[in-house]
Amino acid sequence: MGQPDTRGRGPVRYGPHAPESGLPVLPELAAVLAAAAGRTEPEPPGGGAVLRDAACGYWWRRGLRCHPEDLAAAPGAQPLLSALVAAHGGDVLMPRPCPAWWTPQARLLGRPAYHVPTPAECGGVPDPFALLETVRRVRAEGGRPAVLLLSVADDPTATVAPPEVVREACEAAVDEGLHIISDETWRDTLHDPHDTVLVSPAEMCPDDVTVLCDLSGALTPGAWPAAVARFPHTGRGPARRARTLDRLTALGAQVAAPVAAAAAHALGEPAPVTTRAAATAALHARVAAAAHRTLLDAGALALPPRAGRHLYADLGPLRGRLAERGVTDSMELEDYLTDRLGVPVPGGHRFGDELGALRVRLATWSLLGATPEERTESLTAAEPLESPHVTEALDRFGSAFHELGEPR
Repeated sequence: MGQPDTRGRGPVRYGPHAPESGLPVLPELAAVLAAAAGRTEPEPPGGGAVLRDAACGYWWRRGLRCHPEDLAAAPGAQPLLSALVAAHGGDVLMPRPCPAWWTPQARLLGRPAYHVPTPAECGGVPDPFALLETVRRVRAEGGRPAVLLLSVADDPTATVAPPEVVREACEAAVDEGLHIISDETWRDTLHDPHDTVLVSPAEMCPDDVTVLCDLSGALTPGAWPAAVARFPHTGRGPARRARTLDRLTALGAQVAAPVAAAAAHALGEPAPVTTRAAATAALHARVAAAAHRTLLDAGALALPPRAGRHLYADLGPLRGRLAERGVTDSMELEDYLTDRLGVPVPGGHRFGDELGALRVRLATWSLLGATPEERTESLTAAEPLESPHVTEALDRFGSAFHELGEPR
């Protein structure tokens, strides 16, 4: 769960890992993977029939109709996004901030990537007027904007974009001829699924949206890389899928057979999988809400977390106190809080934010306990915030921020 070591590598900035659940592997999934360990035949590029059939069922249950020939699978979201972007010509647009792993994919392909500001009430989706202005500017400078990446349930901000914001942004993008790639990795981690409305862009603009889902968001462990994409059945969707499969084939980007078996099982959403996913989301929601209150009490800013296993904090109001401690930008803030909290705290510059903005993403897994056993105990506790190890972790978290209110 530490930061990646980039020594000896090229100029592409590699982002931190996505927020982990911090919980042990579900025994039922481990059993499925172990049972498939003897498989010797590889999965075909794009995923085998069983995996794609299971993914079809997953999306049908969410109101997105599709068929196996509309899907492609890959060993993780990174190679799948790289293949998707490579299948389109032109430049890439994405919100600011955005998932740390998006920009490296564009850079590896040699594609210009442009960040667009988000509305005040959420992240993950660009402000529609800022999007139009960015497209106009890029074209005026000789660029060719072609793809918009967005995430309705967002990493890093942990927000869920309201349907009206999603619609306005998608309509603006489609009117300008952009194809939309909607990263819906975190859609099944809503903190209050009965009070939060999440609408996929594919429901609004079915012919112009490809949906991407990394299964490690809610269904499988991050160490078992598997991701799936759903292409439009009409228009240029089949041709885009074919070009994506060409690139996955050339890369040898095939899901490992045992992982494919476990992923298909998870996508089928049997009771143990859905129960674990719901319990995990509820646990992280409770802890994230407590951490959010702590941040506000300390004088920091943060939008209320609505999904995922993280928060995005703006320590701009504490700039003076941080300067007294030698912290003047997000790189220094990353080092400062990583040292204070003892866990990686990536700065906002990793998510496309300006270096001078004092923002960080804070994962909540470290607040569940110090060991897998303690985190499992937190998962099953009736009142997890009253567990001694959770209380201790939240106290440490609070101390690291409240000391910033005290003179040096």
